[in-house]
Formats: sequence, C-alpha cells, structure tokens
Amino acid sequence: MKGFPGFPAGDLPQVSLPQFAFTDLLPLIDHLAELKVTLHCLWRASEKPSSLRFITQEDLLTDARLRSSLPDSAAILDGLERAVARGSLLHLVVEHAGERADWYFVHDEAGRTLQHQVRSGIMPEFDDPLLGDRALRAERPNIFVLYEQNIGLLQPLLADELRLAEREYPFDWLETAFREAVVRNKRTWRYVQAILQRWASEGREAPMPERKPERKVPSPKSAAAKAPKKAKKLGKRSDPFDY
Repeated sequence: MKGFPGFPAGDLPQVSLPQFAFTDLLPLIDHLAELKVTLHCLWRASEKPSSLRFITQEDLLTDARLRSSLPDSAAILDGLERAVARGSLLHLVVEHAGERADWYFVHDEAGRTLQHQVRSGIMPEFDDPLLGDRALRAERPNIFVLYEQNIGLLQPLLADELRLAEREYPFDWLETAFREAVVRNKRTWRYVQAILQRWASEGREAPMPERKPERKVPSPKSAAAKAPKKAKKLGKRSDPFDY
C-alpha cells in the first residue's frame, strides 16, 4: 500500500462541495470506481464557471490522475454508468459531424439548469467557436432511466441484473415491457422481467393476457348489505405475470 505523506503546510487551494455530498451521497456509494469517479467529477465541476460546469467522457478517460487511480478505461466507464444510475451525475449525448460526445453534469440545481438549457438548444459560450456548432440530441434512455421513470428509485442491488437484461433483450422490448407494466399498474421489475422472459420463449408476438376491467368501489352501506356468507376459494391468476 502506497502511503500518503499528509497535506503540505501553507495556503492550499480549496474545493467547495455541498454538505449533502458527505451526509447523503457518499454513504450510499458501495463501489470503488463509482466513488472515485463521482468525487473526481465533483472536483472538476467545481473548478469551472457555472456556464461550463460539465465534464466530457473524453476528458475523464484521458485524465492522468483518474487513470492512475483506476485499473483501466472500462473501470472509469463503469463508475460513470453507476453514478448516472444512482442519480449523482446527469448524462447528455452531443453529436457533431457524425461524432458522439458524452457530457456529464453534477446533479444539483446548476447542473440540472445547464443540462436543460443544452437540451433546449442554448449552448454554453466556448472559447473555441467550433465547439458551439454542435447538433444536440437527448440520449436514448438506458435501462436504469427506464426503471426510474416507470417503477421508482433504483436500488443498487438491481444494477447488475438490469445491465444483464439490457444486453440480453432488444431495447424496444425493454421499453414496451416497462410500458405494459405501467398500464397494468404492476410497477415492479419482477413483472417486467416476466414479460421479457415470455417473449423470449414464445416470441415477441405472443398475445398478452387480457387486462382486468376496473371494478367499481361499492359504498360502505352496499358493501355491508352484500357481505358474502362464505369465503370463496382463490382461483387461478388471470394475469400470468402477476406474482
């Protein structure tokens, strides 16, 4: 283990980070690459003016300090993916002349505002005029984004399972399966996974089970008057994906 000699004496440059980074975010991070990438991005963003407070993937992959602290580029990309999935970083894809660039923003008020402006076509002012002439598109949501948009806050324990599903199934299957779960009010990954597994075994065109019609909620008086005398036996589930 390489030792650290301590901070040198004298006035040292300071990095300003919100208290929430230490009290709420860092205790959640349980992966070394994600921790290093997150802290590095917080530091890099704090060094920039608010109108340019984003970091590109290329900058991170070529950063000597970050590269020396992680095994390889794959570890940096894995840390970025985990940070975006957790919500500490925001991701935007920029395309210019057929080339793709990945931009990352700290997920705070300033980062959300800047990302929204860029999505809307309001570009930051760059010293290099060539950088201003870029066509932007919002990134196609990955499976983590689909999960949080349709089910809720992503639990880190599910991350590897979701990554495996993203590699195993076509993206349009994932989108449709999540949408079907929302329509049926079955907002669980288990339900989405059951749909995908059925399509994989029976084909994408396999008919979905009919949706149950919404039942009218009886008034308290009518419910009491029509109370069943005997409990009915449970029948088979009408929805084969329901667990």
